[in-house]
Amino acid sequence: MTELTELTAVRLVEGYRKGEFSPVEVTRAALERAEAVQPEVNAFVRLTAEDALERARASRERWRRGAPCGLLDGVPVTVKDILLLRGAPTLRGSRTVSAQGRWDEDAPSVARLREHGAVFLGKTTTPEFGWKGVTDSPLTGVTRHPRDPARTAGGSSGGAAAAVALGAGPLALGTDGGGSVRIPASFCGIFALKPTYGRVPLYPASAFGTLAHVGPMTRDAADAALLMDVIGHPDSRDWSALGPAPGSFTEGLSGGVHGLRVAYSPSLGGQVAVRPAVAQAVRRAVERLAELGAYVEETDPDLTEPVDAFHTLWFSGAARVTQHLGPRRRELLDPGLREICAIGARYSALEYLAAVDVRMDLGRRMGRFHDAYDLLVTPTLPITAFEAGTEVPKGSGHRRWTGWTPFTYPFNMTQQPAATVPVGADGDGLPIGMQLVSARHRDDLVLRVAHALYEAGIATPVTSSGS
Repeated sequence: MTELTELTAVRLVEGYRKGEFSPVEVTRAALERAEAVQPEVNAFVRLTAEDALERARASRERWRRGAPCGLLDGVPVTVKDILLLRGAPTLRGSRTVSAQGRWDEDAPSVARLREHGAVFLGKTTTPEFGWKGVTDSPLTGVTRHPRDPARTAGGSSGGAAAAVALGAGPLALGTDGGGSVRIPASFCGIFALKPTYGRVPLYPASAFGTLAHVGPMTRDAADAALLMDVIGHPDSRDWSALGPAPGSFTEGLSGGVHGLRVAYSPSLGGQVAVRPAVAQAVRRAVERLAELGAYVEETDPDLTEPVDAFHTLWFSGAARVTQHLGPRRRELLDPGLREICAIGARYSALEYLAAVDVRMDLGRRMGRFHDAYDLLVTPTLPITAFEAGTEVPKGSGHRRWTGWTPFTYPFNMTQQPAATVPVGADGDGLPIGMQLVSARHRDDLVLRVAHALYEAGIATPVTSSGS
């Protein structure tokens, strides 16, 4: 029998309905798994075991009566420690945030999960204020890769990715301001979606503004669609949230890829040096897409490197989130964060608005690109997981994390839906991700194509026993 920690959320709900197992059994198994892996991997800020088991027992009774309260009743989920979870401090990886307080409010996505009966296992780790593409912080230390603890899990939703990969809950909520669900998902071999901006409401508003998205991190695309059906609804606290989705993401999974116009950009027109193992795995997956009936053309979007504009927006946001700190408390910050905050504080309003102009033009160019192509496919990252505890791979020559994430952050600037699916591994057994990008508001298409990849065996589902 497959271990309970190996089952998807879709399979868990089916099992509850049939009476094959109960939410209490599943929650206990997930908590035991989390406790077992925590000393080595450090995926959690805290586990909320008592609350989780209480919610699981209530769910068990609802299923016994045949009256579940929602789509995810009894399904374990973790929450990145950037998002508010009622009853638990949200410290955002920082020693500058006090744990004191009432902590009596849920973020919108968490509130929707609570309404649907989900079981909250705990809060997962993040770099300080989610500022970089790996997960370590002065507060919680280093989060490590589920297959090789000497390597990073990626970031900034690294704890969430490691938890899902290791079977500590099939669902996780992450945030993504420059790749922060896709980077760790690619490194850890799971699925993640950065939805169209506003599709999943965010409150409190991020200091990184409209770069920041909330997204699902899951074992496969079907689980992500189910999670999106729960969290992808408006919330009055987010003034920039979109209206209701036009239909169910789960119901939209069927249809396959036949006839879709797919643009394949292996290196953004030669701008990115992609490791051979990554390039080969992604190319094989793209060839399989063509075999499934997609019209594939190797071509590149007009994506002139926008890193300077992104840095202006990103560093300014970091400066804003730490603006209230005096000199003594500022010394508590991650040194790298402190450095970019100092840079961000020096930008003028005109420099910021010039970066906004670059962003708007990039969005226009990608909008025109998707007039011709339904989907853009790239590697998610040009590399696989590197050594833990560093912002950039040693010897890479990169100064900041954006140097090795050129495929991810541009699509935060354009607000497009972008997902990563695992399509193989390198010679060290480290997962490789392929990125799927579509036009704004076509989250359904990204999920549909990703689901087709899993159904065809092109995407490789993670197994916690093999991690």
